[in-house]
Amino acid sequence: MEKFVSQPLKPRSFFIVSLSVLLATFATALGAQSVEAAKPMALRTIMERLGRDMQAVTGAISKEDWPLVAELAPRIAKHAEPPMSEKMRILAWLGADAGKFRGLDGQVHDAATAMGEAAKRGDGQAVIATFSKIQQSCLACHQSYRRSFVEKFYGSR
Repeated sequence: MEKFVSQPLKPRSFFIVSLSVLLATFATALGAQSVEAAKPMALRTIMERLGRDMQAVTGAISKEDWPLVAELAPRIAKHAEPPMSEKMRILAWLGADAGKFRGLDGQVHDAATAMGEAAKRGDGQAVIATFSKIQQSCLACHQSYRRSFVEKFYGSR
């Protein structure tokens, strides 16, 4: 039976082992990031829900169904927010533009609240005017951030 004698690693061997561990760790981290990037963020679900609510408002306006508009308005005004960890990633990505982003979201909130109040009064003209403000704020946000957001968090799709 052979005996294995423990010998200290030569500097070259130590370097190769260390480099291999470092590369394996880096490759694992890259794999985790690509899986994370491919996984849909909560914001996507929130935006899809807002899109459905906005379409429902459009249909309700066309039928002058003010009670339905009044029901939908708070869902738009007080839409869900992403979990804190996701929110922090988004705000870090936005950097100095975080204030503008939040401002546009605030405009949507204020206009949707006003739209709900107008719908409760049965004031169709005011409903349409405030709905237009919501759409303008949504469009401004999408034009400013959607493309770069998708590229950052989902890659070039």
